[in-house]
Amino acid sequence: MNTPLLSFQAVDFAYHNQPVLDRLSVEIHPGTITAILGPNGAGKTTLLHLALGWLRPQDGQIVLAGRPLSAFARSELGQWMGLVPQSERIPFEYTLLEYVLLGRAPYLGPLEMPGTQDCQAAAQALELVGLDGWGERAITQLSGGERRLVLIARALAQQPRLLLLDEPTAHLDLGNKLRLLELLRELAAQQVTIVLTTHEPEVAAAVATHLILMRSGQVLRAGPLAETLNSQGLSATYGVPVRVTEVDGQRVILSM
Repeated sequence: MNTPLLSFQAVDFAYHNQPVLDRLSVEIHPGTITAILGPNGAGKTTLLHLALGWLRPQDGQIVLAGRPLSAFARSELGQWMGLVPQSERIPFEYTLLEYVLLGRAPYLGPLEMPGTQDCQAAAQALELVGLDGWGERAITQLSGGERRLVLIARALAQQPRLLLLDEPTAHLDLGNKLRLLELLRELAAQQVTIVLTTHEPEVAAAVATHLILMRSGQVLRAGPLAETLNSQGLSATYGVPVRVTEVDGQRVILSM
């Protein structure tokens, strides 16, 4: 297989001497959609924050595009990677366009104002998530699901080569969830590499090309979806019996 875009090499991490990741090694390859599944406390969100450089491992190494993550400047990482967090407190009454323009910060110098190209990138990002024409609406007037779409638009405005999403389908209704999954497929077709955490194995089955199964800070299994999304792997990951079957050619996950 081609050279990994992102790799974790025997990474250890702990919060206040409480181990979270234990000798974790995993690779993310270009153009793939990798879903990370695991119970609460497995270390999924910590993995994303380490990838962003927000946290530093106590041991091991993280490598991005062949370079140690520590060798990247903060603005350079911002041009490489975008994050869609689970939630975010927004203290000011931004318009949607103003908020999405925050995603252009890695391309701007100190005190530099966004230009025409930045506004175009922000408007295109709003269009991609189905909020075209909403640019002047106040973000405080949005529902939880609509705010989630704006968080995604802000990350897309960064024009990242690696997009990280933490529980991206949370609070989305069925229509917006399907729109998001189709958008992720379109981005992957454009060679954007995608990593997402989810509590929903069905989401992984619908969109992912690769799967990472985590439990207690360790990777239980990792690889192509067809090889890793099975009853044995999910049962070991969640600690309860899980059955994976096919209905009309689609994988269906059943708790037992």
